[in-house]
Order: sequence, then C-alpha cells, then structure tokens
Amino acid sequence: MKFLGRIVICALALCMVAGGAAVAGAAKYEARIGHLESPLQPRHQGLEKIAKLVNERTGGEVEFKIFPSSQLGNQREMNEAVQMGSLEGTVSPAAFLGGFNPAVSIMDIPFLLPVDRKQAQELRQGPFGKALLKTFDAKGFKAIATWPNGRKNFTSNKPLATIADYKGQSFRVMDSKILIEQFAAIGASAIALPFGELYTALQNGVVDGEENPLDTIQRMKFYEVQKYLVLSEHGAMEDYILFNPAWWDSLPEKYQKIIVDTFMEVMPSVEVNKEQAQKDALEVIRKAGVKVSPLSDSDRAEMRKLMYPKTAAAYVERAGDTGKELLKLYEEEYAKIVK
Repeated sequence: MKFLGRIVICALALCMVAGGAAVAGAAKYEARIGHLESPLQPRHQGLEKIAKLVNERTGGEVEFKIFPSSQLGNQREMNEAVQMGSLEGTVSPAAFLGGFNPAVSIMDIPFLLPVDRKQAQELRQGPFGKALLKTFDAKGFKAIATWPNGRKNFTSNKPLATIADYKGQSFRVMDSKILIEQFAAIGASAIALPFGELYTALQNGVVDGEENPLDTIQRMKFYEVQKYLVLSEHGAMEDYILFNPAWWDSLPEKYQKIIVDTFMEVMPSVEVNKEQAQKDALEVIRKAGVKVSPLSDSDRAEMRKLMYPKTAAAYVERAGDTGKELLKLYEEEYAKIVK
C-alpha cells in the first residue's frame, strides 16, 4: 500500500503550501489529477489550462489540482488509487491500462488510426471512441475523454528502406502479444525489454531497433545509438482521462458536462503542442546524422494489410467478446471514414 502513503504525503504537502488561503476558498468539489509527464510537456500544460477554465466555469465550485512527474506514484499506482477512490483522477497512457481493461489494448494494433488527424479525431469522437470509453465502466473507472499523445515510428541500426528489410531484424517492444505479432507479420522478431534497458540494448546490439514517438526517441537519446528512422506513424499513443466513479457521480450533471466539454475544447491545443514537440525532436535527430525517410503510401498499405489480421486476432484473444464487438465497430467506422 505504498502508493496510498505517497498520495497522503503529497496531499499534506499541498495543504502546507497552500496554507490558510486554501481553507478560506475551498471548492465544493476538489479533484487531484496525477500524471507522468513533466510540467514542460503538452499534457501538463493542457491540464493546467483545463483546471483554470473548469474553476471559472463552475463559479469556483470545482477545483482540479494537477500533480505532474509521478508525484503521486507510478502510473499503475495512480490507476489503482483512482479505482479505490484515494485519488480522484489521472491521465493514463493506454499502454499502462491493458492490465486494468484489456479492451483498451486495441490501441496496440498498428495503423489503427488514420494518418489524417481529422479522420483520427472522427474515430475518437464517434461510436467507436465512445464505446471504448464505455468499456472502463466495469473496471472501476469513469473515462470521459481520449487525448492524442503522439505516434510511434520505427528506428534501427540496419536499413529500413523496404518492407523486406525488416525481415530478420529484432525490435524491442513492450510486453504485448499484439506488438510481438506486429513484427512477426513482416518477418521480424520482437523482444520484450524494460524501457530503462532500451538504450543499452540498442547500443550493445541486443536488439536492432525499437518503436517510439519522435520526442521520446530524442528525449531518451535513442537516436545516438540508431542509424535509421522511418516516419511510419504506425502506432497511436493515446491518453485516457479517468476519474473515480464515486467522485464523478457526486458532481451535478451540469458540472460533469462542463468538465467533459472543457477537456474536448482544450484537446486540439494539446495535439498542436505535441505535434510541435515532434517536429523539434525530428530536427535534433536529423542533425545527429540519423538517416530519416518517410513510409511510402504503398508500403503503409502493405504493412497494414500484413499486420492487421495477426494483431487483431491477438487482441480478440486477449479482450474476449468485448474486444470482438469493439473491433467490429471499429472496422465499420473506419470503413466509413477512410474511403
């Protein structure tokens, strides 16, 4: 129960800093929202903007207190705390939620979202996106929105000019059968390694390559030990806005609507800031001498054709009937949007 202690400590520390002013102007509904990123990153900046707007729009009755940089524990601890009610909210990447809600692992399927950002948003906000949020209800969360948080790209120490080049190469992945099948579909092998070991694994040739958003590749300096980068944008990195159901249900409906609407209103600016971070990272990577190439439309279509059946089957095996229904809905909506 270490995470509970950490949350209590952080809450007490906040009270000490705020002092009497916090007591004098206490909101009727307060929520601490924890997340992993630093105050300088787009997610935190978006949350700070939301906290200000929600407070204004509810006449000061709802107050969000944002805790960045894992101040309230790692993501697993924060997810558990939201379920238990010892933390009101968190913004969690999908990658950390599969163990809590297997249905969300659909986001591991490569090329799930269109490259076109407007089309991707149509999927998020349409029947598929709403159904995915609904799957959290039975898992102890109230999921109110999805935020984009970048796209994964391929890097390697060996050329990646054609799909055939991937054959025989090894790539680091998170521990996900879906991601393992993603690489198997193109003749590559996938090795599940802890994130903290990846730089050394690339440096020593334990694996040839990896997949991550550009800003992660730059921030973690993976580009120092990689020669090639393909701008594939094959994997969507999505954030889920989660609240404790009891806290959420304690809010008047008008405040629930204000919160949801505000999250959706701020989302585009978060995506713009994230896109700029990607561009800035790419500049650093290029200057370091990494050979950067786009994934052609034809190779993108061929990769999706090869990867989708195997990864979709692995997803259904993991997520069961719920996953099967969600995947069917996704395919129907994707066909309508991407023509």
